[in-house]
Amino acid sequence: MILEVATLNIRADGRKAFEAGFPAAARILSSAEGYNFASVAGSVDSENRYVLLGKLADEGEPHSGLSNVAAGSGMAEVTPSLGFRLPPAVEH
Repeated sequence: MILEVATLNIRADGRKAFEAGFPAAARILSSAEGYNFASVAGSVDSENRYVLLGKLADEGEPHSGLSNVAAGSGMAEVTPSLGFRLPPAVEH
């Protein structure tokens, strides 16, 4: 099993847009090879920060999965509506 954690920093005016647009992004992320689940939670310390936790099977290329899917496969159309202040920081 591979756990993928992404810190999502959203523009100050982008919270509603992020929450409205994330279901479309989640559909794209769920197409990742070895995808088991992904969940997103808002920070209690910073109202414009979210954490994405993804669980992937331990198969395929190292560090393949959600971050690779996010780099392509339709995310380019969805990403502007999510209101990112910075690109997501992803760790495995």
